[in-house]
Amino acid sequence: MRLISGLWLVLLGVLGASGFITAKRPDAKEWIGKVAPYQGWIGAVSLLWGVVWLIRSLFNLGQLGYAPVAWVTWTVGALVLSTLGLLLGVSVLRSFAEGSPDAVARMDEVIAKLLPYQSRLGLASIVVGIWIIIYAL
Repeated sequence: MRLISGLWLVLLGVLGASGFITAKRPDAKEWIGKVAPYQGWIGAVSLLWGVVWLIRSLFNLGQLGYAPVAWVTWTVGALVLSTLGLLLGVSVLRSFAEGSPDAVARMDEVIAKLLPYQSRLGLASIVVGIWIIIYAL
């Protein structure tokens, strides 16, 4: 499960930092373009998965005493997963919140505040994902 989580974080990070990655490596645009149509659903699933991770890490605060690296890794992974998931999944999430204009307006406010950090969150997601993959092996 850790390996899949790490790979998912790397995929999410590549989507989040796609502008930065394609600026440095133009040949990556083709691969990112194949995954980009699914970005909204990948983001929505990531948001839900990140919230579950965050709740689980808060319930496992005792792990901080005997496995602090693992706890910090999963907590940072949960924060990056949920934040970047919100940014990338906003189109799908808006479709679920169409009946509530207040929810859509609040979502737009949060997205406007987080959008300048999307590339950084994407790179952080790649780093945490690679660390989780290494940690899992």
